[in-house]
Amino acid sequence: MATIRKQAITSSLLLYLGFAIGAINIYLYTKNGAFTKEQFGLTRLFFDFSTNIYAFGSLGAISVIYRFYPYYKDNLPQREIDLITWVLCASLLGFLIVLGVGIEFQDYIIRKFSRGSQLFLDYYFWIFPFGLGLLMFSVMESFAWILQKTVIPNFLKETVLRILTSVLIVLYYLKVINFSGFIYMFSMLYLAIFIFLLVYVVRQKKFFLCFKISRVTRKFWKKMLWMQGMLFGGLIITAIGQTVDGIFIGGLINLSAVGIFTLSQYMANLVQVPQRSLQAVSVGALSQAWKDKDLTEINRIYARSCINMLLASLFIYGNVVLNAAGAIHALNLQASYMAGINVMIILGLVRIIDAGTGVNGMVIITSPHWRFDFYSGIIMILLILPTNYFLIKQFGIIGSAYAQLISMGVYNYIRFEFIRRKFNMQPFDMKTVLSILLTVAAFGLAYFIGGFFVRWVAIIIKFILFSVSMIAGIFAFRLSPDAHQLWEKFLVRLLKFR
Repeated sequence: MATIRKQAITSSLLLYLGFAIGAINIYLYTKNGAFTKEQFGLTRLFFDFSTNIYAFGSLGAISVIYRFYPYYKDNLPQREIDLITWVLCASLLGFLIVLGVGIEFQDYIIRKFSRGSQLFLDYYFWIFPFGLGLLMFSVMESFAWILQKTVIPNFLKETVLRILTSVLIVLYYLKVINFSGFIYMFSMLYLAIFIFLLVYVVRQKKFFLCFKISRVTRKFWKKMLWMQGMLFGGLIITAIGQTVDGIFIGGLINLSAVGIFTLSQYMANLVQVPQRSLQAVSVGALSQAWKDKDLTEINRIYARSCINMLLASLFIYGNVVLNAAGAIHALNLQASYMAGINVMIILGLVRIIDAGTGVNGMVIITSPHWRFDFYSGIIMILLILPTNYFLIKQFGIIGSAYAQLISMGVYNYIRFEFIRRKFNMQPFDMKTVLSILLTVAAFGLAYFIGGFFVRWVAIIIKFILFSVSMIAGIFAFRLSPDAHQLWEKFLVRLLKFR
């Protein structure tokens, strides 16, 4: 757990650095006199459509790396491991299929988005290089994860990508490039970080292209194809679930609404940063633990991930909700973005539910019962598609937030129950309840006292009161074993330094 904790902390710090840079980007996107809401919304649709290009184009091959790479590592020299070669080939083939479908169904896309999203249609084909870059980067990222080399891919995806985006935004803001030039270069961002990651893995002497079929592939190819087919469906379901909101809002309302929703979602996604870093660093350890049939270690990782991610998500959520509206006014963002505050509050609750149930998805997908990830995903997609469509039509962008709350709540409950019944693992206890009560008390204190102040003074006071109350409570009630272990190590090092 110490290795996981160390990499999780490092990855989280890099993720927050990336989010800090992303916050600057969001500010430049949304401030008065900068990008229009339509232009900002277009960048969101680029991510949504490319996520689906990645999901369909991967043909489910990426997930096979998590399950089977330990067998390759234990039985073959590094140069003879052919798994990554076949995954890359499958992904390139899948992308060509998706590109063909995208060309064939262009007229259908035009009909669906012609009412309020003409800007999207103007740059439709530039989505495909963006999606190809995401697909190729995701293959190498998964390979790096299973090697437990998580820091660099997280740094590239969460920090470098945003720095490159910042450069493009500044160039546009200074009138060095026009919006078309911005989009052309924007579409190449993932390809750029893919090349960086490829060079890193090659320099680590971990990546070799091997087109000779190994004995491990000969032994497991039927199981791998079966798993690939099952997880392909699961990956598509996940991608649709993550992107259906933006696509539906763009098709049913307009790009301006997508822009407002994107800012709300960005603020809510701050809650998810610790979860994303912990998932990345835990997948290698969980995969090895399942191979070794070490259920004790799996249960420990699962239980600690739940309490740690719940506390982290509640800490971030409280600060975001307390200060979001004040920040929009203080930063002189376009006033129309205030319409997304309630959306952000609901989406934040969705992120807490997802984070508070820990690495349940990684536990399932690396286990012998990985098929359940697909089955539970079907239930989620059957919920999220109709609820998004009808609630967006009825209530606008907040309808999508309600749809996510319903769908993700049911989805995570099903996965929690499966792990509890199948493996007798139940990560929640009285500390979970105390964590929620502590957050409510800290939030109330900061809200009422901070309400006597305005603008930046109010933001700072609310942040300090809430943060100090949460941190003090976490240590007073000993809610997180990892927090205490880190504190004790810090004290030991401090005494040695003296």
